Amino acid sequence: MPKVLISDPIAEEGVKKLEEAGFQLETKTDLSAEELTEQIGSYDGIVVRSGTKLREPILEAAEDLEIIVRAGVGLDNIDLDCAEELGIEVRNTPEASSNAVAELALAHMLALSRNVPRGTASLKEQRWIKGELKGNELMGKTVGIIGIGRIGQLVAKKCDALGMDAVAFDKYVDEAPIDEVEMVSLDELLDTSDFVTLHIPFIKSEGATIGRDELKTMKESSCIINCARGGVVDEDALTEALTEGWIAGAGLDVFNEEPPENEELLSVDKLSLTPHLGASTFEAQSRVGVQAADELIDFFGEV
Repeated sequence: MPKVLISDPIAEEGVKKLEEAGFQLETKTDLSAEELTEQIGSYDGIVVRSGTKLREPILEAAEDLEIIVRAGVGLDNIDLDCAEELGIEVRNTPEASSNAVAELALAHMLALSRNVPRGTASLKEQRWIKGELKGNELMGKTVGIIGIGRIGQLVAKKCDALGMDAVAFDKYVDEAPIDEVEMVSLDELLDTSDFVTLHIPFIKSEGATIGRDELKTMKESSCIINCARGGVVDEDALTEALTEGWIAGAGLDVFNEEPPENEELLSVDKLSLTPHLGASTFEAQSRVGVQAADELIDFFGEV
């Protein structure tokens, strides 16, 4: 009977599925790194989200650990090289939250195009600035999608349904995977898009995908959306772009530091902001929990 530690909360549907499959589960969602190092040696599998950091000292203490399941997409909280050296399999649940992230990217587009953040802030201050908040419609605009994987494809389809044109750039993809999008160069995407939305991982060795040069290539009327990972957009360059008027606005769900401490960026009024809510819907979290359970069942089999 595999013994599995659930070290970050997952949906009850996933827990129930594992229990019904015969797994021995222990849920401990408040362990310090030191406590996890002391206890991880007794588990065959572990389920984590973004809160638990599985670095080399912890993994080296995991004597019986066979599999790590990341209930979510990003694997930056797991030392993948160390896990591979130790023969520990690592899986995640990329499909489960894709729709939620795509919808949030669209929400930021709508919020920016209709000045929802400024409207909300001004009314809370009892200011009626209707005349300053004339916006734009999404219909007829072009969305540029950087990264045309699962999430990028969903964004393209949703934007197509709203009457938008979609172009995409992906350094790993040459041919359009769906009819709703046209593949173009990065320069063409930046030069022609009204909204640029990123759906790519952050690769530390490569740095930001969008920096000063890329932001200067964008139209002054355009907005950039980042619901991917902090770091793919250079925050200092973005602050400069917004304050100098190189672009019209930005929608951010992710930041270099979380919670963000970049006061200069946060003080700009051309922003739509959310605190890393990409996968934070009831539906997505249910799917994430169930898929995490499915990964463990597939690995160990029902017991």
